[in-house]
Amino acid sequence: MLGLKLPTDPRWVNIVEKNIEEILTDHAFCEQKATSTAVSLIVSFPEYTELVQEMTALVKEEISHFKMVHDKILERGWTLGRDRKDDYVIQLVKFFPKGGSRTTQLVHRLLYAALIEARSCERFRLLSEELQDNELADFYRKLMVSEANHYTMFLGFARKYGNKKEVDAKWQQLLEYEAEIMKGLGKKETVHG
Repeated sequence: MLGLKLPTDPRWVNIVEKNIEEILTDHAFCEQKATSTAVSLIVSFPEYTELVQEMTALVKEEISHFKMVHDKILERGWTLGRDRKDDYVIQLVKFFPKGGSRTTQLVHRLLYAALIEARSCERFRLLSEELQDNELADFYRKLMVSEANHYTMFLGFARKYGNKKEVDAKWQQLLEYEAEIMKGLGKKETVHG
């Protein structure tokens, strides 16, 4: 369903289980960045009324996910660690050239967002199936559904606002590029890394 070209090696969960505090901190900041992305799309493209409506709802959902993850951190007696760079996203956003029309810029941002959500969904599925911590496995199972909905929403908007044939071609190229990125990742207890 997600179309990812390179699945995550299931052994990644073994890395995560050795440092649950780290994955929760990274996950919390991913939710915060998703909130920021939705706000940024509203600010940058206010004339797209349907997009603004959906991004407003997404802001509320993503910040609630941040709170849920932060609560998990607090329940375990930890505090939220510092944010760190996301090597996955840094490499991913190099794919499309800068500039172009406003529509092109919007489509590219929507495709990036769709792919980040798709990879998050895939990683959350793996955590829900493989984590020994049943409480966290259930937690990630619930979040996985949200991520899948976000992925399809962003991809749907890209197809709506761009030329569908061109968008689908760009999407496939981006998926191939992302698979190459993933070959060098999966060795850290981070949502995408």
